[in-house]
Amino acid sequence: MTLAPSAEAFKVNSLTGLASASPVEGEVVWDPPRSIWNAAMLGGAVVLAPLYFSWSGVGVFLATAFVTLCAGHSVGFHRRMIHRSFDCPKWVERTLIWFGTAVGMGGPLWTIRLHDTRDWAQRQSDCHGFLRHEKPLLIDGFYYLHFRLKLKHPPGYQPGPGVGDDPFYLFLDRTWMLHQIPIALLLFLGGGWSWVAWGVFVRVAACTHMHWFISYFAHTRGPMDWTVDDAVIQAHNVPLMAIPTMGEAWHSNHHAFPASARHGLYPGQIDIGYRFIQLLALVGLASNIQLPENLPPRPGISPVSARALSIAAAGQALAPAKAA
Repeated sequence: MTLAPSAEAFKVNSLTGLASASPVEGEVVWDPPRSIWNAAMLGGAVVLAPLYFSWSGVGVFLATAFVTLCAGHSVGFHRRMIHRSFDCPKWVERTLIWFGTAVGMGGPLWTIRLHDTRDWAQRQSDCHGFLRHEKPLLIDGFYYLHFRLKLKHPPGYQPGPGVGDDPFYLFLDRTWMLHQIPIALLLFLGGGWSWVAWGVFVRVAACTHMHWFISYFAHTRGPMDWTVDDAVIQAHNVPLMAIPTMGEAWHSNHHAFPASARHGLYPGQIDIGYRFIQLLALVGLASNIQLPENLPPRPGISPVSARALSIAAAGQALAPAKAA
């Protein structure tokens, strides 16, 4: 298995001009397209879900949410496209990325930029309050789903070859809202308006709100095994959300080892996304799966639990870290 160089394994990949960028100065502005979209999905869910309730509709909601969140958002968007934590054929990657777009939060290039900007900002010694989730819970959720941060000195953005120049990903980024239409048509043919209400409106509203919810708690409170040295925002694990987030809730682990395909690193930490990657590997569709034990030692992290070093590379204890 080929290991990534240490400097490459843990960096924020898509941002440029960081020497002159600032994560502190900026203004929070209304984001009309996403605000209207999120409000429409939530409103549609509230109105249509009880009106067209059926147990088969609930089943469709659970099935479509599982597939799009697991194969799409967790594995396709996050572990493959953003962190390159495993390799796969291009057609597999594109399929996973389509499922990620079908979640209904945004296209692939927008997702990379949002993720990497937040990740970079939270690693600094200070960042804007919007990125710190400094507002009370419900107010923070309202801002998260309807506004965006416009930095005064933002970093540049270059997602790189194979992503930023991929015509399919560019198409998905321009048309991400429209992909709910063929999904709705198929669901209507299969189960009428009940399946549309639960498989589109309820699913999209639930997924977008859950994404905010896990982001809020994973960056404000909860158990930790690692800290990132000198970072203004630390990541926390949110055990109750492990299953609905497909393993993304083990966020302290992920901040310590972002290049790892596995987020649930300790016994009892359910990680459905990683199990899906293992399934892809079993049928020959995934390879070069990166894990903490085969990644180079991660500089700049500190263990804060007795079990922390048990999953790290043999040389991790020698990396510049201060045990708490």
